Amino acid sequence: MRPSCPPAPPAGRAPDAAEVEIAPWVNPDQKREARARRAAQARKTSGRRRSIDPTTCDRDYTASELEFLGAIQEYKRQSGRSFPSWGEVLEVLRKLGYERVPAADA
Repeated sequence: MRPSCPPAPPAGRAPDAAEVEIAPWVNPDQKREARARRAAQARKTSGRRRSIDPTTCDRDYTASELEFLGAIQEYKRQSGRSFPSWGEVLEVLRKLGYERVPAADA
């Protein structure tokens, strides 16, 4: 709780040193660090899985979609790349056994 402020001096008169209350100095970084610590603790205890994109949580994935998502996550973990190129995505698909079937009319 914040300490209450002393009453303002009458108009036209400056407050003397005894009337001025000096607020204790608080490092703004301490507040940020405390907030970050609380948020990290809340994330840790919530049990929420962080590897699934929260924008797509409502969707029920098929088994093959889950296999693909897992393979992409594993590739990103092993390669250290958060955003694989389309060529790398194609490489993951090929490792899963997908291949292009020639068109019937060719």
